[in-house]
Amino acid sequence: MSNDTPDRPNPSTADLDAARILLSRLGLTAEDLLDAPAARVAVPTFRDYIPIVAAGARPGTRRVYSSYWNRIDKHWGERRIDEPTPSEIRQLLVDMQSELVIRRSGRGGHSATEHMIAALRCLYRRAEEDGLITAAANPAKKVDKPRRPPSTRRAVADTRLAEIVQVAATTGDDPALDALILRLHIETACRRGGALALRPIDLDPDQCLISLREKGDTTRSQPVSPTLMSQLLAHTNERSAAATPGGPLLRYRSGQRITRRRYDYIWTRLGQHESPWVVERL
Repeated sequence: MSNDTPDRPNPSTADLDAARILLSRLGLTAEDLLDAPAARVAVPTFRDYIPIVAAGARPGTRRVYSSYWNRIDKHWGERRIDEPTPSEIRQLLVDMQSELVIRRSGRGGHSATEHMIAALRCLYRRAEEDGLITAAANPAKKVDKPRRPPSTRRAVADTRLAEIVQVAATTGDDPALDALILRLHIETACRRGGALALRPIDLDPDQCLISLREKGDTTRSQPVSPTLMSQLLAHTNERSAAATPGGPLLRYRSGQRITRRRYDYIWTRLGQHESPWVVERL
């Protein structure tokens, strides 16, 4: 019986040496060739893969990273996710910084650069989990985040805080709501997300405590004044929030829940009413 595969001559020493040199230059070993799967997974483009990553991300993560994923799609949409190198990522960061709008409160693009790298790392971490790339082939890991400059945050002066409360409580289409929102933040120092997530069942009138659910799935019990507690209870009863104890507490007169847009409206209005310094911080 004849053999379909013709006999091959034994490789020469020169051939073996050439093969070893080639493998060395590629950063591979003979074991890598034996362990490699016969069929490789098709690597998607950024345009195809970003929606998959976004769909599996938490709402907060998606909200923070979506603008950066959109920028990646704009620049690299048709490229496979395994194509960009660390050098190309650094160039993308430089291009992004050159396009930033300069504001008085800006920090030289440090925050945008940090968020872009974090958005890329999130995407490539998911690609590792999906078996599309290896950890060693992850280019985002090889790009360092910029060192954070010292914080410029400081407390708002009492006179300006009083001005903010006065304007919010006497202007706009729902001053009672805006005054309550500000009072909640002043007393509890809660984040915007914590206020929006507050529910009627989070109120403990007997102990004057509210339960705040904030960033990173953290929950804390926060003491509040009897005055704020009574205002929250009254708001709950007057605006139909009591009908759904597990639903959002802060609502419009119609009973509709407020969103992040209410905060935009408050600060825009403050800038229009005797608070020009607010505009400088927007």
